[in-house]
Formats: sequence, C-alpha cells, structure tokens
Amino acid sequence: MNTYQEYYKENIVPSLMEQFKLKSPMEVPRLMKITLNMGLGSAVSDKKVLESAQQELTQISGQKAVLTYAKKSIANFKLREGMPIGCKVTLRKEKMYDFFEKLIKISLPRTRDFRGLSTSSFDGRGNYTLGIKEHIIFPEINFDRIDKIKGLDICIITSAKNNQEAMELFKQFNFPFK
Repeated sequence: MNTYQEYYKENIVPSLMEQFKLKSPMEVPRLMKITLNMGLGSAVSDKKVLESAQQELTQISGQKAVLTYAKKSIANFKLREGMPIGCKVTLRKEKMYDFFEKLIKISLPRTRDFRGLSTSSFDGRGNYTLGIKEHIIFPEINFDRIDKIKGLDICIITSAKNNQEAMELFKQFNFPFK
C-alpha cells in the first residue's frame, strides 16, 4: 500500500472525524480521482506534437494517455469536428496516491518561483484544479528530448461536500497553499 494511502487511513481519517464530528469513517472526505489534461491547439497543424504529448503524459502519470477529440468545428482555428486536439489521463486508487505524493513532494517544489498554490481554485463542491505552465517539472521527463514546453491541467476530485472540508483534507496532506 502507498505511503500516502496509509497516512490517510491512520492519521487523517481520525483527525477529520474528530474535527467535523463525523460518526462514520465513510463520511470523511477522501480523494476520488485525479485527472490530467493536456490541450494542444497546435496539434491541428502538426500531428507530431500530439504524439509527443501523449507519450510525455503517459510518462508523467504511469498510465496510457487517451486522445481527446474536437466536439465542434471552428473555422477560425481550422478545426473540424472529430480531429484530435489533446490528451487526458484519469488516475484512481494506488496510481492516484503515487501521483499525488509525487506532485506534492517533488514536482511542485521544482516549479520556478514557487510560493504556494492559490486557495481560490476550489469549485464549491470540494474539487481543486491547478494549471502547470511547464510540464518539465516532473522528474520522468527528459529535458533533452523535449521539442516544446507544454501546459498541463490537474483536477483533484474529492468526496468533500464543500470547500472547507476539502481545504482541511488538503492541509492534512501538507498541500502547499499560500
């Protein structure tokens, strides 16, 4: 079992049960899934960008990335319905906790001029979204083989009912807020 998963069960669950006065451990907020999304507008003109992004996202997550396709045609962007324009990965269970630990302990501290994450990125239902401008902060990416620096969206979905519960869950995990 993952170290963060054990830490959650042994330390965070009792702490949050006491803090929110919950009766059952199943009521305690928990991580449900983490989705990684890479949207590539330049993939319309160059297919190699899409292939390299899919390979890099697979390296970052440890799980094969799936291509995403355009839902509408947009003439100004030379985009047709059904064209591949990005890739995504959904992580659950052990891989999710592995990625979450790597994100907090290794990748975010490697970000240039990192001073903490904003607390205003919660959506009102306890989910947190953050954007990364440079995907090279992850240790799996070989900097010499990169043709272009790409951005990355990370959505952390929790079972919390509101932002306060989710904020406390992330604080218990030592999430680096400002």
